[in-house]
Amino acid sequence: MSDTVKRSKFQTFLNIEPDGTADYALIGDGVTTGTVNYNPQTSEETYIHQDSGTTEVESYRPQFPVEMSCKKGDEVFDFIDGLRKIRAVLDAAKTDIVMVYLYEDPVGSEYPAEKQNVSIAIDTFGGDGGVSNKLNYTINFIGDAVVGTFNPTTSAFTPSP
Repeated sequence: MSDTVKRSKFQTFLNIEPDGTADYALIGDGVTTGTVNYNPQTSEETYIHQDSGTTEVESYRPQFPVEMSCKKGDEVFDFIDGLRKIRAVLDAAKTDIVMVYLYEDPVGSEYPAEKQNVSIAIDTFGGDGGVSNKLNYTINFIGDAVVGTFNPTTSAFTPSP
């Protein structure tokens, strides 16, 4: 029998101190949906002796679009809003995230995880009258992830040997 994996068992932590000692804050407050789009990059060919084509996956360009209700005082909102206010680009828009798989078996207090360098793109800010202000941003992955473990209590990432 298989167990259903709830979304709450896949958590993403954002480094809100990219220029100093890493300080990871949970992306969660004000966020009702979060899906990593892996965006496979493919090549397609049809060989001259075949009628059906071949598609190969050559790479990925993952992105994690987020819509957040603005909650002043939430560490993630305050960090992202700070990037928005200065229209951060290039190195100023870079940080890292840790994606933690709480649905997998922990080793002690550490869960399987991936640490990923990212660049934050601010998409939209505002919204309709009478409702919470929204901040939409996209977390763009840079390069390959580092596989390891993460302790959600201490916010410590340990790369695999």
